[in-house]
Amino acid sequence: MNMSWISIVLVVLALAVIGLYLSMTAGRLNHLHSRIDTSRLALSAHLLRRSSVAIELAASTALDPASSMILADTAHAARQAADTDDDARARAESDLTSTLCSALADASDVAEAKQVTGAEDLLSELDAACQRVELSHRFLNDAVRACRLVRRQRLVRWFSLAGRTPWPEQWDFDDSRPRGLSGPNLSTGGGLQQTA
Repeated sequence: MNMSWISIVLVVLALAVIGLYLSMTAGRLNHLHSRIDTSRLALSAHLLRRSSVAIELAASTALDPASSMILADTAHAARQAADTDDDARARAESDLTSTLCSALADASDVAEAKQVTGAEDLLSELDAACQRVELSHRFLNDAVRACRLVRRQRLVRWFSLAGRTPWPEQWDFDDSRPRGLSGPNLSTGGGLQQTA
């Protein structure tokens, strides 16, 4: 008789521990999904800012006419792609990165552009926008990786703790900063994030 009470207590304790774990894990998953949404919105805002500054730089006379025209076109395409799917937007943002890296390939390109009145402020703004894009991109992909790790756990799958939330996807595009701009490049592996 004494043994049955101990068994019941142990079963209740085990269920309580499992319930607590599942509750904490569900809360963690909810936090990670919120972090992904917040990071995605921040990245989108920084990408729009980068394309806006790139358009302003193209409209100035700081770059040669050919570079200005190409930069204006790719920056405009990146802004237009904000309303499309992630793959199309990633291509447009990578194209803008490539154009910026070509136009501002080294310090001499930047020094020459700074000779134009107002260009120094635009280049500083562009550098800051590129840094924010890099950081936001990294935060988003880190949040996605963390969420995927939790969602791969057996108990999370068995108890369907993620509900109907879609599988989190990384957003891969080239976020490299132009070498000619000041500051260290924050990307690892040349700016293209690898899918986990």
